Amino acid sequence: MKGICLAGGLGTRLLPLTAYDNKHFLPVYQRRMIEYPIQTLVDAGIRDVIVVTGGKNPGAFLELLKNGKGFGLNRLYYTYQEGNGGIADALKLAEPFVEEDEDCVVILGDNYFEDGIAECMDQWTRNKRDWWVTKKGLPAGAFCILKEVSDPERFGIAELDENRIVSIEEKPIAPKSNYAILGCYMLDSTVWKWLDQLQPSARGELEITDILRRYMNTGSLSFATYTGTWSDMGTFESWMEVSQRVMGRS
Repeated sequence: MKGICLAGGLGTRLLPLTAYDNKHFLPVYQRRMIEYPIQTLVDAGIRDVIVVTGGKNPGAFLELLKNGKGFGLNRLYYTYQEGNGGIADALKLAEPFVEEDEDCVVILGDNYFEDGIAECMDQWTRNKRDWWVTKKGLPAGAFCILKEVSDPERFGIAELDENRIVSIEEKPIAPKSNYAILGCYMLDSTVWKWLDQLQPSARGELEITDILRRYMNTGSLSFATYTGTWSDMGTFESWMEVSQRVMGRS
């Protein structure tokens, strides 16, 4: 299974700090922001990772992360997203890195999962096994992680009916729930076919929520609710909160 870390975007919510540098290099206590999601993938057992960079100073990723050996990675690759085409657009650039019929775990480069994602990975593995048996070898679908938030209009939001996701909206004005879809997705190889069929949203971006909605409509999207501390570190407030929390735990 491959890991994909998406670290593009313009970081406009963190201006002026991001006026001349990529937000993923901002310090979060004693490490850079990008190091936390990569460590999350490694702690979940993933040893082959590609970083999709973008924005300013892309070469600095290589200078900081080098070949990934310092994290315990076997392979660390890089590719570059031009412009700001959205999460799904960035994901398309990683397709050559993933083998045919291979699953992947996608994590956003500004996401902090304090308790890691290993338990979610275990549940995903169980779901894949059950799906393989009941669906007679069809691809295993997708898995996302949810958490209740106080500001759901900032996120992709999932509406639940017991143990099923029944609707997904991207940054809704009137959210149907407070369950945010966190920035980590586990996807089977169907994602590449659907990415090729995706059309830009009203924001002009290829939305990851449109991909998850396709899995949902085929009955192959499962989820877990995250009980640990999580943050997207995309605002001054959340960036500072994570920095202080990491410092307090050191």
